[in-house]
Formats: sequence, C-alpha cells, structure tokens
Amino acid sequence: MLRDHWYHRREGDDPGPAGRLLKAWRWLGERSVVRTADWEINLAALLAHRFDEALQDTIAFATDQMKGQGSPVGAAAAVAATSLRFRPDCRPLALWLADAVLAHRLKWPVPVPLLAAHLKRGDLRHAAAHVEGASPWRTACNLAYARGAAAAADLYGDLARRADKLLEAAPQLRGKDADMMVAILLCEDAQPAKTGKAASDRSSRRLFERLVSLSAVRELTGRPTFRLYGL
Repeated sequence: MLRDHWYHRREGDDPGPAGRLLKAWRWLGERSVVRTADWEINLAALLAHRFDEALQDTIAFATDQMKGQGSPVGAAAAVAATSLRFRPDCRPLALWLADAVLAHRLKWPVPVPLLAAHLKRGDLRHAAAHVEGASPWRTACNLAYARGAAAAADLYGDLARRADKLLEAAPQLRGKDADMMVAILLCEDAQPAKTGKAASDRSSRRLFERLVSLSAVRELTGRPTFRLYGL
C-alpha cells in the first residue's frame, strides 16, 4: 500500500506520515546528505518532530561521533543510544543517525539503511543502559549490522543480475522514452507506466509490456490497472 501511494502520487503531494518516514530513509541514501544546508531541520520535519534543544543535542553528539576514532559500529551504537535517551519519542531518528554515522566513519560514498530493518524490537530496551564499551546494546547493534550486511549483499547480487538483464534488453526497445525509463528502473524500486517527456500513456504501456515479455522487469501489483513495474 505504501509503495502504491508513493509511486502513484503527484509531484508536490503530501505523502502522509508513512510516506514522510519513507522519504527520510530514501533521503539517507543520497550522497553527502549530512553535508547539505539545514539537513537537521529537514530531517526533523520529515520525522514530524520539533527541532528543540534535545534534538539539537542529539544531532551535535552524532556529528561529533562522525569525527571520532575507534569502532564505527561502536560509534553508531553510542549515537543511537544517546538519541533514544534525549528523544525517546523518536526511534527512527536514532536509527537514521546511527546508519549515517556508520557510513561516514567507514568512508562509504552513501549511507545504507541497515540497523532499523535488522535490529530486534526487544533489543531497544538495552539502549538506555548503554555505556562506553561492551554492553548488551552494543552486542545487539553488532549482530543487527552483521545481519543487515549479509542481507544487503544478497540483495545486491540479485538486483545486479536483474539489472544486467534489463541492460541486455535495452537495445531492443523502440519507445521514445526507452532510455529514460531504463535509467529510472535501475534507480527506483518501481515505476508506473505513464506519459513521459516524449511518449504517450499507450506508448509507455507498450514499452513496459515489451520489457515484461523479455523478462527484463516484473509487474509488481498483479492488477489489470494502475500497475507498477520494477526489477
């Protein structure tokens, strides 16, 4: 339902609370996100939280940890624990900042959302008691990042194979927006068949039907109308 709402909304529409949370996680994966102007205020707005002193202290601690030494996972765990102490009402903030700090310390070109999807809900109770060094919270974060890294590697392998198949099929396409649609499919989870810069709705539908027949993309919804396509 969230995927449908996100990809079928019009530009400028409010995506709603769940959509704004999704937008925050998508924003995390953008290059140099924490170096953009007013990123702290934008993050607070996406997470629907006031930019108060507690939030500023949380972000200041996270920014300081980006410059530190020692274990990157340890820094991410400390940032998440501190965030949960300062702003216990905003768990997504803690997990978002942890992944941003980890990526910065490891010098990744962009952050990857790993912790939120692989941290067990019961592990959050250990965050409040976390101190520097070994702790149940640090152990939980270590395991969550290990699970997340393994899952990300598996997903990358699957998507890379599907992307290669799409690129192999691309020269067989004749639509006016074919190159643009292929580029979108390589970057987005899904894409509706709709009017492009040079193609009509009908032409766009034919393009995606051709891609499905070549096994280059999949129709994701199982519906006869308002379809979405992706790798």
